[in-house]
Amino acid sequence: MTDTQPKLNAFPIFLRVEGEAVAIVGGGDEALAKARLLGQSSAEIRIIADNAEPALRDWIAAHGAVRIHAAYEASLIEGAVLVFAATGDVELDRRIAGDARRLSVAVNAVDRPELCDFFTPALVNRAPVAVAIGTEGAGPVLAQMIRARIDQMLSPQIGALATLSASFRSAVERLLPRGEVRRGFWREFFEGVPARALARGRLAEAHDAATELLLNGGAVRGHVALVGAGPGAEDLLTLRAHRLLMEADVIVHDALVPEAVISMGRRDAKRLSVGKRKGCHSKTQSEINDLLVQLAQAGKRVVRLKSGDPLVFGRAGEEMQAMRDAGVSYEVVPGVTSAFAAAADFELPLTLRGVSSSMVFTTGHDLKGGSLPDWARLAISGATVAVYMGRSVAADVAGRLIDAGLSPDTAVAVVENASLKNRRRFHGTLADLPSLEARGDLTGPVMTIIGDAVAGANFELSEPLAALRHHEAAIAAMEGQGA
Repeated sequence: MTDTQPKLNAFPIFLRVEGEAVAIVGGGDEALAKARLLGQSSAEIRIIADNAEPALRDWIAAHGAVRIHAAYEASLIEGAVLVFAATGDVELDRRIAGDARRLSVAVNAVDRPELCDFFTPALVNRAPVAVAIGTEGAGPVLAQMIRARIDQMLSPQIGALATLSASFRSAVERLLPRGEVRRGFWREFFEGVPARALARGRLAEAHDAATELLLNGGAVRGHVALVGAGPGAEDLLTLRAHRLLMEADVIVHDALVPEAVISMGRRDAKRLSVGKRKGCHSKTQSEINDLLVQLAQAGKRVVRLKSGDPLVFGRAGEEMQAMRDAGVSYEVVPGVTSAFAAAADFELPLTLRGVSSSMVFTTGHDLKGGSLPDWARLAISGATVAVYMGRSVAADVAGRLIDAGLSPDTAVAVVENASLKNRRRFHGTLADLPSLEARGDLTGPVMTIIGDAVAGANFELSEPLAALRHHEAAIAAMEGQGA
């Protein structure tokens, strides 16, 4: 069988530099960039420059590096474990590279791959954890792009977690048998209660949780994360939400969460849809509560994935109470709620100085009772109102607000499928809003924003609601003449 995998011309290693000298030759931006990179290590940095630019001099003073104020000579790099030629002068860099090889010191010449014994990687630093990305000098910009993606994926506390793990390693090897039990302990350590405690900056709590885990023989405790999936676009998911999805054993999701967001979870995670579309509930809220508790008590890490934000019309309160009653560990991860996504789609300021300084989040169903809710009075006094509703209640919302005293000319913005590529935007006034009720083609989630601040939106890519109203009136007139 032929091996078709391309071979690496530069093999990645981690070189021990603690207490060792690393020489950087140069006094400009290239030398400063390498100094900043090496400054993340415990190496003794030696900068050789007869003329150093102010930014480099400031860095040397701030970080305790050694500057050798002299023109380059080969003797100045003796004893170094690494040398960086960063002069910007090709002939001088070539000379430095030759001297380094003669002295058996590995050399890197900035932007001159043909002179390099090694290449500096793009580095994600979570000391003592480090991720290095290299392209053998072919694509430094590509390496930085990859670095940025990995940096987003890793918890800021993963280094501290690794340090804590080192203090438990000998005890784990002594008390837990090799194989599945020991692997289970470390998996729970790095993804379970100790990791979550440290993510909140609670080192003592993380240490206690790890000790309890060890004394319990590595037995895994379940956990539920109530996670906001955002309005629909997968790139609006938070970094924390993405990390939890990648760690989850089970993903319990609502029907409105797009498949693209669900697919960001672990491939082998079990996925359970609990429905909740209009007129079609696959599970009652009580059944969902029981399901979350049962999964957690079975030792599963569960992500309860909710559209938008879990705490905004997501019935998270009932689920949290159920888990508190059962003694189940849980956390809440906020998401971008649909009102914010709809406002962004319209470039709409939800608050506008001198116009509106308050906001109301509500559902159209609040207006179906006999008495006018308090938020309606806020709308009349100038608050921006974001109404989470389907098109079927648009006429009722408009009529009740107009009857309560809100001007029919109040500006309105409507978005179907906020944040998604197939979103549709409509604009008009409160008097135009009832025309939505006849739009059977609006099958996605509809978000309506009402208030004087809406007038500050960008309407270039939206359709006027008035056109729909006039079209309906014309059809009605024609039908009347036909009768």
